[in-house]
Formats: sequence, C-alpha cells, structure tokens
Amino acid sequence: MSGSVLIVDDSLTVRMSLLETLGAAGLEAAACGTIAEGRAALASGGFGLVILDVLLPDGDGIELIREIRDDPATNDLPVMLLSTEAEVADRVRGLRTGADDYVGKPYEPAYLVARARDLLRGDDAAGEGSTILVIDDSPTYRAALDQALQAAGFGVVTAGNGEEGLRIAAEWRPAAIVIDGVLPGADGATIIRRIRLDAALRGTPCLLLTASEDDGAEIRALESGADAFVRKEQDIGIVLARLMAMLRSAGTQIDRRSAASLHAPKRILAVDDSETYLQAIAGWLRGVGYEMVLARSGEEALDLLAVQLVDCVLLDLMMPGIGGEETCRRVKSVPATRDTPVIMLTALEDRAAMIRGLGVGADDYIAKSSDFEVLCARVLAQMRRKQFEDENRQIREQLLHNELEAAEARTAREVAEARAALVEELEHKNRELEAFSYSVSHDLRAPLRSIHGFSQALLEDYNDALPARAQNYLRRVCGAAERMGTLIDDLLQLSQMGRAPMQAERVDLGAIAQAIVGALRRGEPDRAVDVAIADGLVVEGDPGLLRALLANLLGNAWKFTAKTAAPMIEFAAERDVGGVTVYTIRDNGAGFDMAYAERLFAPFQRLHTPAEFPGTGIGLATVQRIVDRHGGRVWARGEIGKGAAFSWTLGTRFSGNKP
Repeated sequence: MSGSVLIVDDSLTVRMSLLETLGAAGLEAAACGTIAEGRAALASGGFGLVILDVLLPDGDGIELIREIRDDPATNDLPVMLLSTEAEVADRVRGLRTGADDYVGKPYEPAYLVARARDLLRGDDAAGEGSTILVIDDSPTYRAALDQALQAAGFGVVTAGNGEEGLRIAAEWRPAAIVIDGVLPGADGATIIRRIRLDAALRGTPCLLLTASEDDGAEIRALESGADAFVRKEQDIGIVLARLMAMLRSAGTQIDRRSAASLHAPKRILAVDDSETYLQAIAGWLRGVGYEMVLARSGEEALDLLAVQLVDCVLLDLMMPGIGGEETCRRVKSVPATRDTPVIMLTALEDRAAMIRGLGVGADDYIAKSSDFEVLCARVLAQMRRKQFEDENRQIREQLLHNELEAAEARTAREVAEARAALVEELEHKNRELEAFSYSVSHDLRAPLRSIHGFSQALLEDYNDALPARAQNYLRRVCGAAERMGTLIDDLLQLSQMGRAPMQAERVDLGAIAQAIVGALRRGEPDRAVDVAIADGLVVEGDPGLLRALLANLLGNAWKFTAKTAAPMIEFAAERDVGGVTVYTIRDNGAGFDMAYAERLFAPFQRLHTPAEFPGTGIGLATVQRIVDRHGGRVWARGEIGKGAAFSWTLGTRFSGNKP
C-alpha cells in the first residue's frame, strides 16, 4: 500500500468526516475544497488515491478525472468519485470517463475504507500469507499477543469483536486467525462457523482461545471448526507454538484471493419507481453495512450495470418504461452480469406474478410487504449461492488446468522419448552412412585411379601413334576421371560438415583469404585478377570449416571471372542496421539470374554448364552447412554478366557479432 489519500470535496462536513474515517483506519489523508486546490495538491505528488466529489464550486469533478487520465504523471492514479446516490447519470458518466469506483452519499464508512484500501493496494494481495488476525475483546491481551506475533515476524491486524473481525478477515485474507471464545455479540465458535461457511475464508486456519476451565471447552471448540485450541492462562509462547504448528500442517488450498467474501463490503443495486420504498429499503440495507446504488427505472439500471458491477440487484416487477421482467431478461442475457443475483420485488402476491418473475431469470421473488429482515436474509442467501457457484467453477477450472498440465507433461515426455529414439536411430544411420561413404569412396577411387592412370599412360606413350580423334577421347576420359575424384572428395567433405566437432578459436579470415588467393595465382600464373581483402577480419570459429568456406567462395569468384576483361574480387565486412557484422565476397564475373537465388545453396544445383565453368555443384551447399554450424545465415545477390556477391553472418557467440 503506497501513497496517501487526497480528498477533494466542497463540503467541510464531508471532508472532516472522511479525514476522521480514513485516519481511524490507519490511512493518511489530505483534504481540499476546490478543483484548483486539487490540481495544486496533485502537482506536489505523493498521493496513491483521489476521492473526488462531482459537483465542486469551481468546476466539474469529472472533468478533473479527464485531466488526471490525460496527464502521463497521473494517468494510472486511482480515482473514487463520491457524490449523491440519486445522480445515476453522473455515476455512469464518471465511470466511463475513467473513475475506478463511485460511492454514493451518504456513504457506508466500512465500505468506503475497504474500497480505498483496495485501490491503494492495486493488484497486491492483502496479507500475502504472513498476516495474523487477532479477535479479542481484551485490549491488554490483544496488545500482548500483537507484540509476541510481531516479534515472531508476523504482521498483525486486530479486532475487538466478531463482526469487526469478519470484516477485517474478508479484507486482509490473513494467514491465520486467533480468536477468543467469549466475545460481545456472537461468540468465537459462532464466528468460526461463519468463517467455515464463507467460500473465500473457509480454508483459513483458526486458533480458538478460552479462559474456561470446562473440560468440554476444547471439544466444543474443535466441533465448531477450529483447527487448534489453547487456554488463555497458558503462556503466550504456547499460543505461538500452536499457531506455528497449525500453519505448518495447513494443507495446500485452492487460491481463494480472487473470491469475494460474504463478509466483505457489498454493493447492491435497488431499482424501483417508488421513491418512498426506494429510500426505505436503502436506509435499512445501508444500516447493515451494504453500499447502495439507487435507480428509478429499468433503463437507468441497465446503463449503470454497463459500467459498474454490483453484488445483487433488487428489482421492482411493475415499473413504467422497461418493466422488471424485461430488465431482468436483459441483465441475465449479458455475460458480465449473467451470474449477478436478481431478487424480484413486487406488491403483487399472486402466483402468476411469481412464476413470471422467476421465468425471466430472477433468482428469487419476495413481496414488498415482507419484513426487511427477511429481505436481508434473502439477499445474503443469494450472494452465498453465487459464492458457492463461483467456488465450484474455480475448482472445475483448477481441475481442468491440472489435467491440461498433466497432458502437457505426458506429451512432453513422449516427445522427449521419441526424440531420444530418433536421435539414437539417426546416430546409428550416420555411423552406417559414414562407413558406407568411406567404403564406397575407397572402392571408387581405385578404379578411377586406374582409368586415369592408364589413359594418361596411353597419351604419353602412344601419343604419336594414335590418331587425333583417339587422343581426344583419352583426354576426355582423363578429365571425367579427375572430375569424378573431385566430386567424391567434395561429397565426403559435405557429409563431414555436420558431424565433426566444432572448435572455437580466434581465426584471421583475411590471412586465410590471402593464402587461398596465393594458391589460386600459383595455379594460373598468367591471370591478372585484382583482389582486395579488408583488414581486421578476425572472428572466433572453427578454423578448418572457415577455411573451407573461403576456399569455396573465393574459388568460385576466381573461376567465374575467368572470361571477364578486368577481373576483380573483393572481401570486406560491414555492420548492418541491427549491429550484426556481415561478411561479403563479391566479384564482377559471370553472375547469375536472381530468379534462381534460392536454389544456389542446394546440392548439385548449377546455373552454368560444366563445359563453360567446370564444377561439382557441391561447394555452395558446403558453405551453407558451415554457416549454419556457426549459427549464421548466408545469401547471394547477382546479375548476369555483372558479377555476384555472397554474404554471410556468424552467430552472436562469435566475434564480430557481440553487442
């Protein structure tokens, strides 16, 4: 809970009453009487809640809400409007403008304090499982127990009677309740029974204290629903020990913090065209602790329910305009209000009227001539019924959630088992494939060497005796054998790319590129190719794999610039807009059609004929696999006759891409 409360109301009486009410509840508050004073106070900051009147001498309070919501410094500040209950239009307008709540005058103090605490607290749960509620009418014993509990690390809230204790329990949701057996009004056993009937509180552990020497006191305490029992004459240390044991043994409960307690302040909407009856019922229900919202027609009731939910609706059957039956039907047809209890009120006591009322969706039916105490009991019964339904729904949702988690766990386990089996099978197949590859390559190389060797020998030994046509055939046989050997070597290299363990070392790509270009120049000393290699091309990666990558890309650039008048190759790096280093090798050679760019990195994909530019179609597939193993990506750009550019990145774990 943070910040204090700012009260903006032109009535001195209301301001003083609110300051006294909030102060008694332990809430800091400041008050002012005009919008101008409210603006100045808000500018100073430090407030966690604004309680605002609608009609103020220097303007409209709802306009101040609009200013608060439009200001980034205060747009999330909770605002509670406080005005006369008769102004339903102002209530609707205020809530639609951005008010978090609207409380009518005259207000019920307990309700206002509870809502103020809720709004100050925001989404934080009260109590947080470490607060103990002490209910005892003895100030001396309360103070002693309060001191002992705080010394043990607990937060403590106290109450002097059972009714007050129930309200505090509903608001704070304490971890446990320590309650005296003898209290003014309802005794401790009765209060515990009422707690056990409340779906939001029934799981709260309760420790009953008594000064009675009666041997049956403990049995009666436990029969009432208490979890533990301690006699008051015993040392407070015994009370603490019992409390700690009770908390340790408390079973895991369904999360009930979202459930509304029966003893929390409730808001009731009364709808009746009779002002006399409306004021009478409002006065009675407000006197027993309910916040009342009054509407004079079905239209007003529906407008209000569209912006503010209530805990129960008391609805007159016979009204001008939209009658009670149609109003009830519309309330029950809207998902947001469908579960709100509706009690039909009517001066008609005939059977047909009752059947009509229940038939359109009303949850109960009561004659206006009935005693107000009967009405209060009916209201409480309907809210208890709704609470039980909400609890059952929560339990069903929890069970469904548990079933879903169990199903997900089973699925994850089955997927993991299937993946493990697949990996094992894949590793077995890879081992078989590796053995097969080496066997086949060995078996293929031997006859290829024979074909190449004997063909070469025939050319060297019988060159003059062979006709030109035969010499040409032998040269073609030699070339085919050489290409076949190169293809075998490239396929073996490609298959090893995904299996060999990675080595992360500091690698100078520029130095490797210089060595590769030097070897290319020595192989073709007559070619004059302008090669530019940037400085600072140092990364972390596998040196063998990165050498193979550069050998393929630089070899391709060298090969595809063979027919270019002024061949040029460039190797450089630059940062893209995301800060990732992009490495590029570009040339001004044969290039390619961008329509085939997606095919370049697949095995055996060739965009030029072997006679024009010899090759196996494996090199770029090898480049793709090397880049993948380094966590990067590779792509190409080109234009026929104007050259190509091959770019790649490395993963963020490698130098050059670290943020």
